[in-house]
Amino acid sequence: IALISDIHANYIALTAVLADIQAQKPDQVIFLGDAATIGSQPNETLDALKALGCVCIQGNHDAAVLDPKRATELQIASQLHSSLDWCVEHMSADDFKFLRSFRPTYELALDAKLSLLCFHGSPLSNTDLILATTAPEIIDGFFAGQTSAIWTGGHSHIQMLQRHGDKLILNPGSVGSAFQHAYMPGLAPQFLPWAEYAIVSTEGEVVSMDLRRVPFDTQKVLRHVAESSYPFKAGWLNQYPQNPT
Repeated sequence: IALISDIHANYIALTAVLADIQAQKPDQVIFLGDAATIGSQPNETLDALKALGCVCIQGNHDAAVLDPKRATELQIASQLHSSLDWCVEHMSADDFKFLRSFRPTYELALDAKLSLLCFHGSPLSNTDLILATTAPEIIDGFFAGQTSAIWTGGHSHIQMLQRHGDKLILNPGSVGSAFQHAYMPGLAPQFLPWAEYAIVSTEGEVVSMDLRRVPFDTQKVLRHVAESSYPFKAGWLNQYPQNPT
């Protein structure tokens, strides 16, 4: 199962990831939310997701596109509201219909004993944040009553694999804007110069997880942003480090 998340209208990064996915030949792709905001190519991104025909989970940005009045409640930073409005203005009726088909969660049986639970932030809310430093008791609250062996979500833009009791928590990272460090209010995140996703594989009762980094043409992305009418371009152009390591 290929897991992709947090594309954020970075179609150039998505194209690189989809090429790598095609080479890996998974049985299924699942999208974990946040499709078409923040970046400069929302229409191309949504068209690519439609063509995949995959299960799509609703992220907080997807929900905000459908109801911009809830942007603050959905934890969309105030400086991004103009880019959210710009995205809404560029979407078609079919785009909105597609976003309304996104699910809050999805559970997939991998075999008779093993299942995968998909969400964006947590099974309770697409704004919940799970990091490596999240307290175990908070995680217990997010997943109370859940029986799946593997829990996978996005939202943090940081790849992560950790064990919680007898469960595994997997974050595939962000396709469109992989963060160097966890987001902190008032501090703009820096983007890493690659796209991230993950593959979960099973063979009998053996489970393996592959956290993948895929290079893409960041300069091409920056040129597209600079040449677009995207309103938050100045902030976006400053996101990639000058000398990434």
